[in-house]
Amino acid sequence: MWKLLPIIFLFGAPAVRADLTHKLSTSTQLTVNAGITQTERIGSSFSISGTGIDTTDGTTANTVSAGTITSGVYAPGVIAATQDVPGASFSFSQNYTQADAVPTSAPSVGAVGNFSDVTSHAAGTAGSLAGTITSQGVMTLTAGGAGTTATGQFVSEIVVD
Repeated sequence: MWKLLPIIFLFGAPAVRADLTHKLSTSTQLTVNAGITQTERIGSSFSISGTGIDTTDGTTANTVSAGTITSGVYAPGVIAATQDVPGASFSFSQNYTQADAVPTSAPSVGAVGNFSDVTSHAAGTAGSLAGTITSQGVMTLTAGGAGTTATGQFVSEIVVD
């Protein structure tokens, strides 16, 4: 009887519920970058400063010419500076940054406006870019030309409840 006890325990054990889920997935992603151009137009800047001097626009003393603006670009007028006291110390500074002209029409496709700050990247070329997955889950990726990306992913997930 004692010899049969292990067999009784084996067949008399309660059933255990244990779910097992196994998922397999394979994917590829192929990307060809688009061309991009970014431009930034700078504006005009003008400053004048000094001590111990007098300024004139050529006709009126102690003035600075307003200048003109054409196509969004400021052009300073004539400025003459004369020393207040001949032989005395003085300082005079004048700075001018010319703006980019405002375009009168949009550039054609592929053209870039004539601005001071331009960043441009060419579009990618697919070339031989490819990605395949067989029914057996075998993944093959083939590199493309410049500006392309090929990404392959295999995921194995096991869940025990």
